[in-house]
Amino acid sequence: MNERKILISMLIGCTILMITGCASIVSKSSYPINISSQPEQADITIFDEKGRTVYTGKTPTTVTLEARAGYFQGKNYTIAFTKEGYAKYTAPIERSVDGWYIAGNCLFGGLIGWLFVDPATGAMWTLQKDINVTLSSQDSSGLNKSELRVVMLNDVPIPIRSKMVKVY
Repeated sequence: MNERKILISMLIGCTILMITGCASIVSKSSYPINISSQPEQADITIFDEKGRTVYTGKTPTTVTLEARAGYFQGKNYTIAFTKEGYAKYTAPIERSVDGWYIAGNCLFGGLIGWLFVDPATGAMWTLQKDINVTLSSQDSSGLNKSELRVVMLNDVPIPIRSKMVKVY
């Protein structure tokens, strides 16, 4: 009788492991992001990948952001930093695949974790934990004193892109 209970317990344990994804067990789908700047008290606005404002505030702060945008889709964000007397600065928050999604499902979760549970819960994605920027001071004309900054179009927040002018 005792052997039967042990066998049933092992069967239940294996079944639970097989119907869950490893990243869903170990990881999460939303992450606290520590955002700081030098100097402090910079205004920040966080935009999602569709250009929607998801947070406004001042540094330093901690903001919890969702890594999941949909089934097998992760979210990216852009933070715009502004402070009077300093150049505007944008920083990306990009998702990446969680290590537990890859390695953990190899060991424990299997195909159910890879194809269903972790993509559905968003636990397959992770976001970076810390954003720390140093703002450059400006002279009275609004231009940086000694710096030319070139940015990729993807680093420009979507609401600002509509104000850009194409130069040939």
